[in-house]
Amino acid sequence: MAISGDGETQTFGRSSEPSPPSSDLRRRRRTSSPAPATADYSSTTSFPAFEASTADSGEESGVETSSDADEYHRVTGGEDGEENVRPAMSTGKKDVDGGRRSEGLGVGGTVPPQFLYRASSPAHVKVKESPLSSDAIFRQSHAGLFNLCIVVLIAVNGRLIIENLMKYGLLIRAGFWFSSKSLRDWPLLMCCLTLPLFSLGAFLIEKLAWHKFIAEPLAISLHVMCTTTAISYPVYVILRCDSAVLSGFTLMFFACIVWLKLVSFAHTNYDMRTIVKSSDKEDASFNFSGHDFEKGVSFKQLVDFMVAPTLCYQQNYPRTMCIRKGWVIRQLVKLVICTGLMGFIIEQYINPIVKNSEHPLKGNLLSAIERVLKLSVPTLYVWLCMFYCFFHLWLNILAELLCFGDREFYKDWWNAKTVEEYWRMWNMPVHKWMIRHIYLPCVRNGLPKGVAVFISFFVSAVFHELCGSVPCHIFKFWAFIGIMFQIPLVILTNYLQNKFKSTMVGNMIFWFFFCILGQPMCVLLYYHDVMNRKVNT
Repeated sequence: MAISGDGETQTFGRSSEPSPPSSDLRRRRRTSSPAPATADYSSTTSFPAFEASTADSGEESGVETSSDADEYHRVTGGEDGEENVRPAMSTGKKDVDGGRRSEGLGVGGTVPPQFLYRASSPAHVKVKESPLSSDAIFRQSHAGLFNLCIVVLIAVNGRLIIENLMKYGLLIRAGFWFSSKSLRDWPLLMCCLTLPLFSLGAFLIEKLAWHKFIAEPLAISLHVMCTTTAISYPVYVILRCDSAVLSGFTLMFFACIVWLKLVSFAHTNYDMRTIVKSSDKEDASFNFSGHDFEKGVSFKQLVDFMVAPTLCYQQNYPRTMCIRKGWVIRQLVKLVICTGLMGFIIEQYINPIVKNSEHPLKGNLLSAIERVLKLSVPTLYVWLCMFYCFFHLWLNILAELLCFGDREFYKDWWNAKTVEEYWRMWNMPVHKWMIRHIYLPCVRNGLPKGVAVFISFFVSAVFHELCGSVPCHIFKFWAFIGIMFQIPLVILTNYLQNKFKSTMVGNMIFWFFFCILGQPMCVLLYYHDVMNRKVNT
């Protein structure tokens, strides 16, 4: 096989006669009929031009992305089977690293379709990558590998379930969901039922402020008192009562949601009044966030906001047309099943592991590492079940019942390449609240972006500490330290991502910190501190 200097002809065969010019060839193609099936292929025969066609990411990497069907289509000339003649190409493709990957096969001539079925037809005509190579792995379907992972998980965890049952027996008792001891937590229940009264107080403050019965500084002071009481009152009740950790966590979680909603309600209405009072009335007439700046507030809007699956106040939200009752029932069934699965994993796996462990900061180092690694798998399962139950099932059920349209409660955080991306995607209601009421106000007031990010993480760390330490009746600031430790992790993962330029490296680093150094360590720390407190008391 020989490639001519101009890269337009390439001939195979015994004859050394040069190929006719391309113009004569096209003229001959128009005037002649297709070759019969009994043509003599021992004579001079030319291969068709296999032009390299790349698409999207294949253009950069030099990987041929056209299929064999496309190649056949180019050879045969389309639907009618007419021979397609193109000038040959001999262009080299460069890969991402700048190296020359290959030279295109440039051959010219006419080939009948029957030649494709001969033994002498070319079997290798394009540059192709292996399916698992770095250039092609993300363009392939991995459904079979995903099914393999499911089978392996079932086999491995099935063995662990049998081994755990043989060692400990069935640890879940009839009183797992409710027992007579739960009645001692009635003060927490009463406190939870009275929390909506603070939203009523915030509504009265806004009514007075909109009708100009009170000045803005007084309205701000009253809102600060209302929101501070809404978060400190549950803390006082939990610390005064010897309640269960789960009951205390539920109350603190609900109190934090009420606090975030009240802050958004007060801050948004204050900003609306500021726009109305401004000299630029065009800004007030521009309904950029679902607000009517002349309406003020209404009780119906407040109730709708307090029960809606969002933390950012608006007078109007995008709505759906109807409620899918069958869909809601299916999601409720999934919610019950996943909640029971969480309870089974906690009682059957996590509790025995933490009871048989030592304090990770006071015991043997190797033993602590072994406990953390052993605990990482069940805590990851529980966390994934919790995420699926709350962010996907419960929030979607609530949105469906309220015809709430915007249901982007999370993004694809499992593909996060850095810790920063994870915090931006996994909890969209809190992320939108942080951006709207913490980060952007700090930037608008002239603070550097780094300081605004630090303040946002600080507020998040405070509320994580409240939800962790108050129900456990201990203040070791493990949750606070864990959240503030995310700031250097953000810097580290961003640096590694920029250095390696690979999404896989950043994603693996994220999962390593998330699965091993995060949740299992926090579970062990809080468990042993709670046990030590009970022993001391």
